Amino acid sequence: MARHLITSAIPYINGIKHLGNLVGSQLPADLYARYLRKRGHEVLFLCATDEHGTPAELAAAKAGKPVAAYCAEMHAVQARIADGFGLSFDHFGRSSSPQNHKLTQAMAGRLAEMGLIREVTEDQVYSVTDGRFLPDRYIEGTCPNCGFDSARGDQCDNCTKQLDPTDLINPRSTISGATDLEVRTTKHLYLRQSELKAALADWIDSKKDWPILTTSIAKKWLNDGDGLQDRGITRDLDWGIPVRKGDQDWPGMEGKVFYVWFDAPIEYIACAQEWQDAGKGNDWERWWRTDKGAGDVRYTQFMGKDNVPFHTLSFPATIMGTQQPWKLVDYIKSFNYLNYDGGQFSTSRGRGVFMDQALDILPSDYWRWWLLSHAPETSDAEFTWDAFQQDVNKDLADVLGNFVSRITKFCRSKFSETIPAGGEHGAPEHALIAALTQRLTAYQGHMDAIEVRKAAAELRAIWVLGNEYLQANAPWTTIKTDPDMAAMQVRLGLNLIRLYAVLSAPFIPDASKLLLEAMQTDDAAWPDDIGAALTALPAGHAFTVPDNLFRKITDDERADWAERFAGVRT
Repeated sequence: MARHLITSAIPYINGIKHLGNLVGSQLPADLYARYLRKRGHEVLFLCATDEHGTPAELAAAKAGKPVAAYCAEMHAVQARIADGFGLSFDHFGRSSSPQNHKLTQAMAGRLAEMGLIREVTEDQVYSVTDGRFLPDRYIEGTCPNCGFDSARGDQCDNCTKQLDPTDLINPRSTISGATDLEVRTTKHLYLRQSELKAALADWIDSKKDWPILTTSIAKKWLNDGDGLQDRGITRDLDWGIPVRKGDQDWPGMEGKVFYVWFDAPIEYIACAQEWQDAGKGNDWERWWRTDKGAGDVRYTQFMGKDNVPFHTLSFPATIMGTQQPWKLVDYIKSFNYLNYDGGQFSTSRGRGVFMDQALDILPSDYWRWWLLSHAPETSDAEFTWDAFQQDVNKDLADVLGNFVSRITKFCRSKFSETIPAGGEHGAPEHALIAALTQRLTAYQGHMDAIEVRKAAAELRAIWVLGNEYLQANAPWTTIKTDPDMAAMQVRLGLNLIRLYAVLSAPFIPDASKLLLEAMQTDDAAWPDDIGAALTALPAGHAFTVPDNLFRKITDDERADWAERFAGVRT
């Protein structure tokens, strides 16, 4: 079987993430990791918290805590919530780890050796009111390209054009709102990305299977306007990885730290070393170094579209530039935005349902199913409470939950809580097996291709086949005239529950576990043959009737939640 390295874009430390963040990276990455493990592949699934930069400093100050203590606390919070959503990371690391400090400094030193770092004396925006240089993302103004009035100093989130702070019209500090900004001279290190433009272009052109969203953004940054530009990798901040040339001081860079965009992607690699150092695995280099065995690894990254430029250009430039045998990404699955009820989710602006709030309302499988089945793959998607209620009630309660309830309760009332013997498969059963086999092939194809919405639609269709079989063959009627045939129909239905538990596990892992427990089996093997899978639980095998698998969301609940989350989270 293949070896798969999977990373999700690492969430920023300053607060709890919203559902848009979840569906744009971590959740589909978890879906893919769970599926690959079920198929027998070796998987290393890594994520971490992105802890450096001004946002962490400001959030810590707002919380009245030292920044290191704040980051440690929020890492624990984010890890707990990720666990609540069933995100099956092999390790959830920290970009502030000693491993990432050492590796980032080593990579910067190597890039300098290769002539790909240049020292630049530059003009940078300084806020007199704030008494500090302002990082790019803490300057906001009007985009000169599209007129968006909330463009940041490094990029316009509306048109995605790369910007410099001095490009903005009517700039202001996002820390204080101050407009008394002035330009002062400072010295920084730049990664000479422009020297690698041809190599990056050839590499991107070779990725014929990448999503159009990924390649279009990459090529836009690579070629539009003046094309790929060198980019600063240092900042005048206190919190971050100190600028060093490997284990040596870097003259002229005293008191500076590496810019967060430079060290955060390197954490993907360092996280594997953290995984090993935590005693969870061994030989981390076989996942990341092609001279140590990573040549047979398929590396897949998951991220929202705003992160695509850093993962298609800047991080690959870092890796290529070292001329060391680090593993480059094979496939980048990028997502559009999930909007919230007529507007945008936004962590900085506190708009939308956040992950902790979601878990307070309903168990994670409700959210996992809805978000994945509406994943914003080909265009932006929108969360509304009406759609959430409708789809949860229809898909989870009426289709899957109702099937499980009907067949288990009928068997208990007519046969007992053991699988009944008798009867042989006939034409309806063979037709069902053929239909399930066709659907399973399509489901696996979509999962292999990471086509999330299509995979969800196929899984739902597989659930529907069971309901249609019960409705058409009606064992509650058959038993009146042919008890043996009814027993066979019930036996098939109970085996379908086990099959559904296995196939549904990547999407709804908690419900899957509950169903396997109800069927009193630990046989969670992925089916190679549907006919054999539908005889896995033999006559005489005991089961229990599970509690209501999924409950319906009431109109009153929907209205209450819509009102409760209409305001801004403080």
